[in-house]
Amino acid sequence: MRVAIIGAGITGLYLAWQLSKKGEQVFVFEKRDKIGKEVCSGLLSQRIFDFIPKSRGLIENEIKEIFINFPKKRVKIIFGKKFFVIDHFQLDNLVANLARKTGAKIVLNQPIGEIPQNFDRVIGCDGADSSIRKELKLSQPQFFLGIQGFIQKNNSSQSVETWPTDDGFIWRIPREKKIEYGIMEKLDRANKIFDDFLKKENIVLEDRKAALIPQTTRPLIPKKSIITLCGDSTGLTKPWSGGGVVWSLISANLLLRNFPDFIKYRKEVNKFFLPKIIISKIIKKIVYFSGKNLNWLLPKEVKIDGDFLF
Repeated sequence: MRVAIIGAGITGLYLAWQLSKKGEQVFVFEKRDKIGKEVCSGLLSQRIFDFIPKSRGLIENEIKEIFINFPKKRVKIIFGKKFFVIDHFQLDNLVANLARKTGAKIVLNQPIGEIPQNFDRVIGCDGADSSIRKELKLSQPQFFLGIQGFIQKNNSSQSVETWPTDDGFIWRIPREKKIEYGIMEKLDRANKIFDDFLKKENIVLEDRKAALIPQTTRPLIPKKSIITLCGDSTGLTKPWSGGGVVWSLISANLLLRNFPDFIKYRKEVNKFFLPKIIISKIIKKIVYFSGKNLNWLLPKEVKIDGDFLF
């Protein structure tokens, strides 16, 4: 089949790689002049190696625990599965090279404002502000703003520090030769909350950048047989952290398993993710409320999977 993939992010490139291996004729259209996401913490569980084994060579640091600093209580989160800091820009380019080697054609500087014609299947992987999703007239996800910056300082710690905000959190991630600070919060207040925090802590960041983080209760996938969406364009990110790489790759595998049946793919994604999204949102609200108002309810230490809360 002739398959058009819109967007050369991690999801689109992974699908291009795997579909080309299956013998499909794949074309990836990317609006930018280069490949590689530049605004992402790249804090990924060991599941990433199940999808992209060669990504082990991109590890910058191993993270063993996360501390959540509520106003009057500090909670230690231990991961059931190991987490690693990986450069997302390099990860995208690694998968792009794998896709090219299997025969996928990646076309840069090619913005797509409407659904491409003369393809047997079209897959929109064009990110949080997806033009394909808009073209299909699907509802928009809720948007958060992710802001990221760095200080140049050696830090070999294997602990991440976080501070809950109104609807998101601020983080501090050691990246061996530098330290990353960032925030995920609603669009209208992310910058102010982050600036106030940095001023209070006397932190001056370098290379500060921002990007949209989509979230939704139900994955935004059309009921169509020829065109579908995958990855951030569906609003599929973890409700508690905004992370989307592993969830996107899981949904990509569901698409690959059902290809070319996009209707069945949609059903399987909803079946797998819908209960996880709903219950995770409820858990997040309970934890945030307890941490700010009833901190004695929270344990000092808890072990979780990291990609899934249950």
